[in-house]
Amino acid sequence: MAQPAREELSALAAIFCGPNEWEVLSRSDGTVFKILTKAEGLTDADVPLELVFHLPVSYPSCLPGISVHSEHLTRAQAVTVKDKLLEQAENLLSGPMVHELILWIQQNLRHILNQPETESGSEKCTFATSVTVGDGLWMTLLHLDHMRAKAKYVKTVEKWASDLKLTGRLMFLGKIILILLQGDRNSLKEYLVLQKTSKVDVDSSGKKCKEKMMSVLFETKVQAEHKRFLAFEVKECSSLDALQKEFETAGLMRLFSEFVLGLVK
Repeated sequence: MAQPAREELSALAAIFCGPNEWEVLSRSDGTVFKILTKAEGLTDADVPLELVFHLPVSYPSCLPGISVHSEHLTRAQAVTVKDKLLEQAENLLSGPMVHELILWIQQNLRHILNQPETESGSEKCTFATSVTVGDGLWMTLLHLDHMRAKAKYVKTVEKWASDLKLTGRLMFLGKIILILLQGDRNSLKEYLVLQKTSKVDVDSSGKKCKEKMMSVLFETKVQAEHKRFLAFEVKECSSLDALQKEFETAGLMRLFSEFVLGLVK
């Protein structure tokens, strides 16, 4: 990542230093981070906004990916806000722009919401699609430290994969938990954000909590030798050989050797 982008990230972390205002979600293929802020709405009341930015390695020479979430916005409104942010970003291309975009939406949200095309639709937005240029089928492997509420967690992962049209495997071997996903790169990014920002598990006291111990083991473009998964399936592996067989069948033995074997204790 270019020096201006690194400096911008440091500045943003210093500016948004309040509780939960800033969180880095991923450093794979650039940086994905979340900022919580507020903007003036139609009634002069502040509207909480969750803005997720993906800064590719080539940023700021290219546009960032942006997603918008707010329980106070309908789906149509959230999509419009995202589109307007991307339009504004085009005017700022080639220079650090995230802070300017945040200031801009803080000042202009009520004007955007006042536009006729954002007044229809009552469904609340749960997650607005991020926008970056698609570049074929990609694959990522995630490692989860634990699942306390396993049945609920698995059901949630299956739903996310279905909603985002992702295929792959959720694999268990004793305490080892791996999620192998294939799909559109933007959808993979959206999955990572959902995994990091949703209360998908419970803590030791039984309270709902977010996933704080997920790690991205690798991300790669699907190659000719890699199997294309047709569905998302849950696999309970009875042995290391069974887990290895899943990767061998998918044409991923090199990645298994490099990233998975080290997890076995």
